[in-house]
Amino acid sequence: MTYFKKRIATPTGKMTLVATAESVCALVWDESELPRMGIDKAKAGVDCAPLAAAEKQLGEYFRGERKRFDLPLEPHGTPFQQSVWAALRKIPFGKTWSYRDLAHAVGNPGAMRAVGTANGRNPLCIFIPCHRVVRASGEIGGYAGGVERKIFLLNLEKDLQK
Repeated sequence: MTYFKKRIATPTGKMTLVATAESVCALVWDESELPRMGIDKAKAGVDCAPLAAAEKQLGEYFRGERKRFDLPLEPHGTPFQQSVWAALRKIPFGKTWSYRDLAHAVGNPGAMRAVGTANGRNPLCIFIPCHRVVRASGEIGGYAGGVERKIFLLNLEKDLQK
């Protein structure tokens, strides 16, 4: 499979978008994560429609002009991870779920640790809103992109709900 990548500036720092000619596969701050996601090589400097659409929509999100993404997404993961990532897409903009809520959403109420692990392996942060998952106590918890970024994203969405 041929992958294309583009480094973009965001209010949360530089990020890398990765896509095939058909769909967006990854959005990460740290490119060293890509091999873990099954993306060993990606061509830079080649623009394709999914990359352009993803960059445009991400910019709209950060400017407060977009609350839902309309992109062809193709995250690579196990069937369980896929089920968790599908459930993450159901969390409403500006709202949070606990890991317990997420475990219930995938039909496995006792799998809070497993859904937490799958949440942390999400290759499409922001597009698949893993930042909207917090501890049952309401505490922020961890975030693969760093807690500061998670707080920024949650506050961005909260402010746009007003």
